[in-house]
Amino acid sequence: MTFKQNIALLFDDEKGNKKGDKFVEFFIAGLIVVNTIAIVLESYHDINSEYAYFFYLLELFSIIVFTIEYLIRIWIAAIIYPELSPFKAKLKYITSTMGIIDLVSILPFYLPYIIKVDLRVLRTLRLFRLLRLLKLKRYFASLGVIQSVIKKTKNEIFVTIFLVFILLVLASTLMYNIEKTAQPEAFQNIGQAMWWAVATLTTVGYGDIYPVTGLGKILSAFIALLGIGIVALPTGIISSAYIEEIRNLKKDKKETCECPHCGKEINQ
Repeated sequence: MTFKQNIALLFDDEKGNKKGDKFVEFFIAGLIVVNTIAIVLESYHDINSEYAYFFYLLELFSIIVFTIEYLIRIWIAAIIYPELSPFKAKLKYITSTMGIIDLVSILPFYLPYIIKVDLRVLRTLRLFRLLRLLKLKRYFASLGVIQSVIKKTKNEIFVTIFLVFILLVLASTLMYNIEKTAQPEAFQNIGQAMWWAVATLTTVGYGDIYPVTGLGKILSAFIALLGIGIVALPTGIISSAYIEEIRNLKKDKKETCECPHCGKEINQ
């Protein structure tokens, strides 16, 4: 096995060599978590003032690691996608979701050295560092399960969201027409009434806008009760699909075992 193939096993999300790949996974995942914590701590003025140099060194070290990781993944793309030509394999990784996330998470650091960027824009671009959290999906199988669940239930979720949207429009329109005379300042238009509808439908109830008429209170109570069921629908859909996906994964694991000689999986 060549040096390049060994490196590819370290970064292969599906295969791995069970020796060094775990170290690589936990090291990069840990670095992503540390970076996220650092972003939060940087928002505290006192902490940022005292440890600004430490945050800079951490950012510099992280950029070097993530850049090397990105270049390595481009380099080994032909091994990860053996069915494609070397150029197409590299292009597939670069244009993939994870490839774009890998690039965008490091790009804001290099951008000022390439083109002149306004400092205010640069501060905004630094928020893209949070995209490093999405890189964790590569290192934790559970995040992949959640993605698979969302893909399988996207139609049901879309229908539920569409129903919620229709209910929001109907509820805000009705409440506007009911309350506009009694509260012309609170319910000036359907847009303001929609804020009330969102707060009521999600059962948050901020209380800054509320009905005062009898008919408005009845409608508000009905929308609140209806919201408990409708807003909970996506949770039920995703939960049931997640449980089913976990069962399927456990079933697949039971149906396979490893060869004691070569370590490869054997289907039973």
